[in-house]
Amino acid sequence: MGNSSVFVLLAVVSLWCFTARTAFSQPNLQVPCLFIFGDSLVDNGNNNGILTLARANYMPYGIDFPQGATGRFTNGRTFVDILAQLLGFPNYIPPYARARGRELLHGANYASELLELEMKLETIWYIQRDHMSMNQQVDSFGSTVQKLRRYFRGDVNALGTYLSKCIFYSGLGSNDYLNNYFMRDYYSTSSQYTPQAYAASLIQDYSRQLTELYNLGARKVIVTGVGQIGCIPYQLARYNGSGSRCNEEINSAIVLFNTALKRLVDRFNKGQLPGAKFVYLDSFQSSQDLVRNARTYGFEVVDKGCCGVGRNNGQITCLPLQTPCDDRRKYLFWDAFHPTEVANILLAKKAYSSKSKSYAYPINIQQLVML
Repeated sequence: MGNSSVFVLLAVVSLWCFTARTAFSQPNLQVPCLFIFGDSLVDNGNNNGILTLARANYMPYGIDFPQGATGRFTNGRTFVDILAQLLGFPNYIPPYARARGRELLHGANYASELLELEMKLETIWYIQRDHMSMNQQVDSFGSTVQKLRRYFRGDVNALGTYLSKCIFYSGLGSNDYLNNYFMRDYYSTSSQYTPQAYAASLIQDYSRQLTELYNLGARKVIVTGVGQIGCIPYQLARYNGSGSRCNEEINSAIVLFNTALKRLVDRFNKGQLPGAKFVYLDSFQSSQDLVRNARTYGFEVVDKGCCGVGRNNGQITCLPLQTPCDDRRKYLFWDAFHPTEVANILLAKKAYSSKSKSYAYPINIQQLVML
């Protein structure tokens, strides 16, 4: 072997060793990377650079976050920020809009506010409509996979092995109901679909998108159901004008979607996607639990946003430089739609380590990591 060949071989080995050290050098790191897909519940800044009012890069959003108003739709950390910490990541997973180079080895967050599952069902709020659809988020991950190949010298099998150890999180569906199906003044969707048919249509699209993630290398996948959105401050403020009654019509429709999503997880786990393991997080059950046992968790206010305008602080969401409530720890909701950091901490910890299948099914995230 000539000197030039030896040099090339040593360079390849050195690059691989450096890549491996970069990904696994943190002693508490449980997985090499975390990839995140979803809507505003986990968006951490992808909407900042696009033409939309659906963004949160202004105070008081981020008032309790170390870096301030970065684009997270809450006062502090999101569910996936806390999940990343539980998984041992020393830093937060960056938004895809800002992720560069070797950062992608640790993952990226593709989530975008106003996300809907079906591209044909676009929100009527045209001034707010720009966002990354789920199809676009999946396509962006495909681009990420292409970029990652360079760090594995084009070895597709090595990259596949690497990605198979990563965690993929996907949480969406809320906007399909809030900003489409139940916006009857603007859409005819609810007259075209029964709640059962609508849920089936969404799941069909979601199945295709999750399968595409699988084809791109996802093997350990977390999908979360839609929470009890008939009881968020936005709905409490609108429904019958009382400010105290949940919209059970919405909740009933959500249950249909969640039930179908859980069945999809079962199908995937029973061989439809060989080698993959899916975990379903029951956000409806867990959010309901926070309300029913509010005092136990330290919440004193479960029907109003900490920051917002109008009835239940839910008629208009948190405005720039608005003064929020003094003690965010006592509030379940930060604004008209999104939970506070304290609520996110509780939800993430339950999903990570709870032994109850009412929260994580069929196993919890900690068990998923160990597979």
